Amino acid sequence: MNTNTINQAEIEKFNKIAEEWWNPNGKFKPLHKFNPIRIEYIKNNIINDLNISRIDKPLKNISILDIGCGGGLLSEPLARLGANVVGIDASEKNIRVAKYHLEKSKLNIEYYNSSPENFKYEKKFDVILNMEIIEHVDNIQDFIFECSKFLNKNGTMFIATLNQTLKSYIFAIIGAEYILRWLPVGTHDWNKFVKPLVLEKMCKLNSLQLKKIDGVKFNPVTNKWKLSKDLSVNYITKYEKI
Repeated sequence: MNTNTINQAEIEKFNKIAEEWWNPNGKFKPLHKFNPIRIEYIKNNIINDLNISRIDKPLKNISILDIGCGGGLLSEPLARLGANVVGIDASEKNIRVAKYHLEKSKLNIEYYNSSPENFKYEKKFDVILNMEIIEHVDNIQDFIFECSKFLNKNGTMFIATLNQTLKSYIFAIIGAEYILRWLPVGTHDWNKFVKPLVLEKMCKLNSLQLKKIDGVKFNPVTNKWKLSKDLSVNYITKYEKI
């Protein structure tokens, strides 16, 4: 049976706003604000896990697969830190934007228009990123399985998503989409949000062991995102391939 994790409705949703990926005041403004904490989390965990001491390009020679890379908001900063980055996205428009921006940044990143189940690549990766993507795909269990095939043994998979709670519905949908208008209405479907325990069970079935989980919350005073013990809305997990 052929696996399909692509949700065409979600692809079309992002196709409509793909040209705005690199506009810090456009449709992806919330993601631009969210990006620093994501980059810091990924970088610090890799450095600590591998006992990296070099300051200049600390992620040098670390291979990273950025799944659902969009316009490259994570791929480019990680490449600047020295990582060998490959980005894939099921939206052809997203990849076109990522490649166009890459020409200006002069970084060495490979971008492919593909989903994990259709991706053909000879090498496996030290790190896989699934950041704010699993709530936009079909068949999450199959998606994680397809992603895990590209991860080296003892490699790390980071998964960031939204918890399925009443609080996440109030904050991430009613608040962010309807009241504050941070995101276009319809960006998220609460039914696709995933509880941490459910995610952990799916990952265990694919030889992924939970190593770390942290909540992420927005501080309106500093206008920045920060790590938190509160997992009720946004959270980031770190899994190891065993």
